[in-house]
Amino acid sequence: MAAEYATFGLAPAMRAGGVLAGGDHRVHRDFVDFIVDGRSLLFRLSDLDAVSPLASDVPPAIFTAQVRSLLLETEAPLPGGRYVIYGCPDCEDLACGAVTAVIRRDGDDVVWRDFAWQTGEHADLELNGYHGIGPFRFPGTEYRAALAALLDGGAHTRRRVLLIGARVALLARLAAALRTIGIGADITDDATGVPAEELRAYGAVAFGRAAGERERAAVREAFTRAGVDVAHVEGLAPIVPLLVAQIEHALDRGPAERHRLTRLTATGAAAEVEVTSPCRVRLTAYRLDRLHRTHTREVFDDVLGAGGHRLALDPRTVKEGESFLVARAPGSVLATAVRRGKPG
Repeated sequence: MAAEYATFGLAPAMRAGGVLAGGDHRVHRDFVDFIVDGRSLLFRLSDLDAVSPLASDVPPAIFTAQVRSLLLETEAPLPGGRYVIYGCPDCEDLACGAVTAVIRRDGDDVVWRDFAWQTGEHADLELNGYHGIGPFRFPGTEYRAALAALLDGGAHTRRRVLLIGARVALLARLAAALRTIGIGADITDDATGVPAEELRAYGAVAFGRAAGERERAAVREAFTRAGVDVAHVEGLAPIVPLLVAQIEHALDRGPAERHRLTRLTATGAAAEVEVTSPCRVRLTAYRLDRLHRTHTREVFDDVLGAGGHRLALDPRTVKEGESFLVARAPGSVLATAVRRGKPG
């Protein structure tokens, strides 16, 4: 099949981590995604939990080597001129499975073709090929300019959060949970004396319920004076996994069309979820009872097609007290309070 011309671009993306029910955790990963004809290439691969080789947390020398490899300045890492496009978010072992493709020059153009799921040294296109994806022909100048920009620092992301609040024990647990999944966190009760260069290291500032309005205003003013466009998180409740989900969403500053989850609302009867491409969605309910004890329950775990979905909720899951819902999909996470009344 002859490759038709396609546009090539790059965009920040994330693999949502999180503290899960039962104490398990998934590592948060920030990476650079491949945008083909204005759409994430990863999203074309349906329900795939993976990241590109251009991850922000790899050492600079390795990141540079990955970019130069995609620029075809070095030999292909796999036989047959194949390159890893997306791999395991937790390790670099090909045995976990990876999406690979042949990348070659054709004159001044660059062609990506023969996409496959690969778990060994050689790819079986007949058995594991992505037959509906590609080939893509990218104009060489556009392709090289996008990747070369990464070598000039274009992949920088701010993966730290500043925690503000009076409940020090809760903030300490939250900071520990964030660090476990790969997000840096610091705690303070006064950001006014923090140097501007330090404030610029943060991608979000999270306020606990106990933080007063005067305190919040002072923190916002400190970031404004430092010239930092930082996301502000108003904590829904003193529940660590819920706060982690809110902070992860705040750190993902990409446009809505680059997210798999774009909407989440909930009532005591149902949740309304909207996804941009087929993917696995997990819903977890958190509830604070009248004694401020936390109750957690997994309420949904299945693959949803693109579009809006109404998912019934067991009323016992969100009965008396305050209730909240967290939705997770590959690359996206949303959190919301459960409202009383009709969904939507």
